[in-house]
Amino acid sequence: MGEARYSRNKELISEDEQRKLADYTVAVIGLGGLGGHISEQLARLGIGTLVLIDADKVDESNLNRQLFATEVSIGQLKAEAAKERLAKVNSNVNLKCYSAYFDESSASQLLSGVDIVVDAVDNITTRFVLQKVCKDLNLPLVHGSIGGWYGQVCFIAPGDDTLDLIYTDKQGTGVEKKLGNPSFTPAMIASAEVAETIKFLLGKGELLRKKMLFIDLLMQDYMIITLNKDNQ
Repeated sequence: MGEARYSRNKELISEDEQRKLADYTVAVIGLGGLGGHISEQLARLGIGTLVLIDADKVDESNLNRQLFATEVSIGQLKAEAAKERLAKVNSNVNLKCYSAYFDESSASQLLSGVDIVVDAVDNITTRFVLQKVCKDLNLPLVHGSIGGWYGQVCFIAPGDDTLDLIYTDKQGTGVEKKLGNPSFTPAMIASAEVAETIKFLLGKGELLRKKMLFIDLLMQDYMIITLNKDNQ
């Protein structure tokens, strides 16, 4: 594709910055509601390599919100569905799609060469594994979670252990399992996570480090909360 592909990025991303994005590798852990929107936005932005990790298959219950879930893809591995769709969106992106469970034993191999990791998992337990792995590998992590009308986003530098200030219980599935998720909440929070990712890669703006963006779409209320031990 020619220069027209990124022509609408130019007011916020310069040509030099656009070329820089092609040199970066971003990992997205989870390819469900959040992960589908995150990975496609990153592909459309021109990230050079995407490492996409999810062991699950597309299920009928995913159809209401997940980008890679279609009536045709039910039963297909989400990693395969992601690769098929994103290859059609931007063939310039190097897609490394793994149908694998993310844990400490697989992390070093799966995240080799990655510049930043984006959290799109659906349970608290795995989020803490992800935070520890990113700390051990000295990788920044963009956290996001959703539940019903609500969502939250923050940037976690290696060693910040920010999730410890958000979750008092390190086990469990999180509120998304109880509240469910419509189509619009994942898209909104995914966009905020992608914005944090691009800000970090290009050194723009102010990151949500030791802060959390909380969004209430029912009341259209957007808050930035400073995170410290008093929040626990």
